Amino acid sequence: MAATSNGHLNGAANGAVPAAPVSKRFSDIPNTIDIPVRDQEDEAVEIGLGDLVDDPTELCTLFENEGAARTYWMTVSLAYAKQKKIDHAIEMLIRGGSAMQDNNPQEKLSIVTCLCWMYLWKSRESPRVPPEGALLSEAKTKDYFLQLATSSLNEASRINPAFPPLFLARGVLQLLKASLQAPSKAPGAGHIEQDKADLLKGALKAFDQASKVSQGKNMLALLGRARALFGLGNYKESLEAYQSALRRMPDLVDPDPRIGIGCCFWQLRHKEDAKQAWERCLEINPESKTANILLGLYYLDASGRVPTNSPEFIRLYKKAMTEYTQKSFKIDKNQPLTCATFASYFLSSKNLPHVESLANKAIQYTDVNAIASDGWYLLARKEHFSGNVDTATDYYRRADEARGGLERGYLPAKFGVAQLSVLTNDLGEAKLRLEKIIQPSSKNERNYEAMILLGTLYAEEVFANQYAAVKEDKSVEMRKAIEYLEHVRTAWKDPKKNLSPDSAILLNLARLYENDHPEKALQCLQQVEQLELDHIPSSEHPTDAEDESALRNALRKNLPPQLLNNIGCFYSQAEKHDLASEMFEAALSSCVRIGEKGEDIDTDALVTTISFNLGRSYESRGLTEQAIEVYEKLVARHDDYIDAQARLAYIKLRKNPNKEGPDAVAKLYQENPSDLEVRALYGWYLGRVNSRKRSGNVNEDPELRHYKHTLQNYDKHDRYALVGMGNLYMMAAREMRRETEQDKQKRSAGYTRAVEFFDKALQLDPKNAYAAQGIAIALVEDKKDYKSALPIFLKVRETIKDPNVYINLGHIYAELRQFSKAIENYEVALSKEGKANDPNIIACLGRTWLNRGRHERNLDAYKSALSFAKKALEVSPDQVHFRFNVAFVQIQLVQHIMNVPETQRTLSQLEEASEGLEAAIIALDEIATQPQPPYPKADLEQRANMARNTQRKQLGRQIESQKEYEEKNKEKLAAAKAQRQAELTRREEARQKALAQERERQEKIRKEREEIIARDRKMAEQREEEERERAAAELTTDSETGEKVKRKRKTKSKGEGGGGGSSQPKKSRPRKKKAERTDDEGSDEEQRQPKKKRKLAKKESTKYKSAEIVVDSSDEDGDEDALDRAERAIERGQSSPPSDADDASKGDRHEDRMDVDDNAADQNDDDEDEEELTTTRAPTKRARRGRVLDDSDEDEDADQGGAAASSPAANGGGGGGSEADDGEAAGGAADTSMADAADEDDDED
Repeated sequence: MAATSNGHLNGAANGAVPAAPVSKRFSDIPNTIDIPVRDQEDEAVEIGLGDLVDDPTELCTLFENEGAARTYWMTVSLAYAKQKKIDHAIEMLIRGGSAMQDNNPQEKLSIVTCLCWMYLWKSRESPRVPPEGALLSEAKTKDYFLQLATSSLNEASRINPAFPPLFLARGVLQLLKASLQAPSKAPGAGHIEQDKADLLKGALKAFDQASKVSQGKNMLALLGRARALFGLGNYKESLEAYQSALRRMPDLVDPDPRIGIGCCFWQLRHKEDAKQAWERCLEINPESKTANILLGLYYLDASGRVPTNSPEFIRLYKKAMTEYTQKSFKIDKNQPLTCATFASYFLSSKNLPHVESLANKAIQYTDVNAIASDGWYLLARKEHFSGNVDTATDYYRRADEARGGLERGYLPAKFGVAQLSVLTNDLGEAKLRLEKIIQPSSKNERNYEAMILLGTLYAEEVFANQYAAVKEDKSVEMRKAIEYLEHVRTAWKDPKKNLSPDSAILLNLARLYENDHPEKALQCLQQVEQLELDHIPSSEHPTDAEDESALRNALRKNLPPQLLNNIGCFYSQAEKHDLASEMFEAALSSCVRIGEKGEDIDTDALVTTISFNLGRSYESRGLTEQAIEVYEKLVARHDDYIDAQARLAYIKLRKNPNKEGPDAVAKLYQENPSDLEVRALYGWYLGRVNSRKRSGNVNEDPELRHYKHTLQNYDKHDRYALVGMGNLYMMAAREMRRETEQDKQKRSAGYTRAVEFFDKALQLDPKNAYAAQGIAIALVEDKKDYKSALPIFLKVRETIKDPNVYINLGHIYAELRQFSKAIENYEVALSKEGKANDPNIIACLGRTWLNRGRHERNLDAYKSALSFAKKALEVSPDQVHFRFNVAFVQIQLVQHIMNVPETQRTLSQLEEASEGLEAAIIALDEIATQPQPPYPKADLEQRANMARNTQRKQLGRQIESQKEYEEKNKEKLAAAKAQRQAELTRREEARQKALAQERERQEKIRKEREEIIARDRKMAEQREEEERERAAAELTTDSETGEKVKRKRKTKSKGEGGGGGSSQPKKSRPRKKKAERTDDEGSDEEQRQPKKKRKLAKKESTKYKSAEIVVDSSDEDGDEDALDRAERAIERGQSSPPSDADDASKGDRHEDRMDVDDNAADQNDDDEDEEELTTTRAPTKRARRGRVLDDSDEDEDADQGGAAASSPAANGGGGGGSEADDGEAAGGAADTSMADAADEDDDED
């Protein structure tokens, strides 16, 4: 970084803001230069380098004449380069190199190297492709200057291949060559062509060599290495290299490593970090064109993740274009990335001339294939909008090939070609291309635009087939259309994908679902309705809405009426007539709003259609008067609206079937005899009129002749007439006699004739449910083929919302003996409107329950059958066959109950059956007297006599037998009940006894626990008292202050430690631990050293002989009895015989107990439990440990022994016990030192 004027480097004086880093490029070029004159040492020519002449010829001539040195040639050429006059700089270097031909080749080396760099610079600024009209051989493209740079580099390498600047130039040259390589065509992201990879690896090697030559100080080599790694796709390593360069040279701004850092972060999906890097670059250099355009692209990318209709999108897009992209364009109007970005903006605003010029600049000046691809794509879109299909196709192809083409390529370009195929109506080619776009995509990276277009193409193919004269099977196309469009619909729910719902997709899905899944179609339309409601601004919301429902209804007038009408139709199809009327009314309000606004929409047709639908919904709701009012208004507006007239005639016929209704239908038929809807209504009317007076010959039926006339004279494909004729032939066949074989054949021929008409109707309309139902009925009645008819009825049930469908299903299930399903379908038929008291359905239910009772031998089923038979009779008391059904079921019930075992029936049931039998006898007698009985009179009388004479007597005997059985059973039940009660009482008493015993046991346990707690408390109090007494015994009265203090421990002398006049003082002196000091410190300091506690062991014996007799009986034996102490003493006596010191210490045990130091007294209480648990070591180990004592230990022990000799102590056994308690050396015993050594060894271990 250049120094500031006040002499501070990279800092500030007096609190000033530090100066921003500046570029060092050409910083060493002076303002003027003096060219010495040949043969005149004192004269020179001054040349100003700030404003050089445009023609360097004179300067070159001057330099040649004066024999200027190499540095003058290079300085002037660099001055030209500083002023962006690269061509003049190249000319100067070429002339200078020629002038240096006769000189030392080393003089020419720098000029040739500089010339190579100028060619590289020129390559960056040259066009990628030749301008239009220029010859390829004469065009000075990027590749042309790269060839010149290669030639210069080779020439310099021949002079001195180890010249350091050549390594850097070679790396940059290979980087630029790699950027011009064609992209890889191999599938898969991130794949690099082998030639390009080799060039990048060569560049990487060259930069490493340059860095090695400079001992790692060449930052440009490090940046080149980072750029090569970036090109190879090693973004993490590239990022590390860029960051390393920035750390080592933070004032480097030209080139700026922060640009590379941001690009690496972007590729690694850390876009916020990339933004921060580029923003820092702008802080240092606000005029950085690269940082500006990159930040503009960042905000463009951010705007793509928010809805386009949101304020946030406008803010981000405006910031990207005006604040960054526009600034970058002002700095450099030939920056390829900026030109491509601006061209995209002008394309969206339909400013096509600017698109072409900017896209061409992006293509010509870029050395990045992706930017060139964007340029071609923008040109293709421009030609696409202009309608130039061939040119647009060519540009799309170039855009795709610039990114690899084939399996790789540019998806928007591939999609554009597919769009052009649709535009030229080449749908097969379009679908093939779209399928290829979708196939390689993973689930997380689907191309949803291609899915939308492909799904729409398949949907349109399905819709076109619906209106075709010859229908084709388009089930595969429908499945694909639904699959693709549903994928897109599902993606809307993922906030990460940031896809906005599209009404067009939902409308296409609704049309696809309309026939097979109307409920899904309704859901799609409701979603469209919600989208439309969400787009209504809050300013148009009513303020007087009471709740959400009222607000929704008020806002619906702002929605398209077509949408509301379609939703109402689906509601009507689902039999939700209230909601349907609501939607139709809202649709009419929307039409009124459109008319008031004066929009250019023909609302009359909409109002007519919606009004008719509203009238139909009123009819379904039973609001006949309102429906008539709607139809009359329609007829008043359009007197030729036949559909409304037909509905009015039908309503009149239903209200007045005798006079006014027939007249209205006849008048309508006379006025419109050719209208197929009117003819269908008239045929239905004829069927109603002649239903009770049909002749035996079906060909003479007026309804049949009417349908035949329709087919012969008006439309031979009229499906209503075909189905009507099929129904008439089937009804005639059903009434035919079937006694003889000839009658059966004639009857079967009638069914076959009916099926022919039904089949013809199905050929014309494969989804005609009425024709399919007719075939199913014929199969059942003629062939008794219930299994084949059942799936047909099940399919028909999904389409026809008619009770007869469920009745037919009930008949089939009853014949198949699936009584539960039969009963279920009959009950559904009863639940339909107007069928709640249909006696025929009720009678079918009774018959099914009867058959079920027979099959399952279930008395409850018989009772249900009797109940339904009686209910049918109540609804139609005049029908004799219903009365016969009741009597028949009653007789069947008696017959069944007599066969039921006595244990499964009751007397009351038999008596009830007897009453029913008597009623049946009376009913049969009365039915036999009727003029038209359902069965022959003789059969009825015979059945009545059998019931009167046979069943009555049998039932009487059954009643008597049941009485006797129940009386006996009553006694048995009473005895069993008493026995059961006694057993229960016994069990209860046993349970209460067990509970009492458990409570007693728990109480005993509680008392024992209380006694244990009390004893433990008493023992604890006793221990506390003993501790207090022991603490008091440890205290003595200070002679000076008179206060109670602890007794001080007295140190033993070396002689006393031996005890008993031992002749081996070395064995009698105590062994010191590792923690004790070896210098000449006093005994007080030694006593202050912390004592190391012994480790607890499991053995009960101790290795210290003296410790067994020194311990005070009040300390250790308080809780032991005499027998325990004696046993332990015997064990100790066997393991180690007492020494003389032990004998001497027995008499003075209690006196010497007080002669311990403070440390021992403090630790005595803590170490009591450890004394008896100390593990004895093996004698061999103690002996071995004793033999390794050195002289320093003996001298140290001798000094301590001498110091202890002056203290008032008893024999050596007195202090040994305390020291053993504390883990110190014990004196007195001959082998005490060995025990201490072993103990020390334990501590070390």
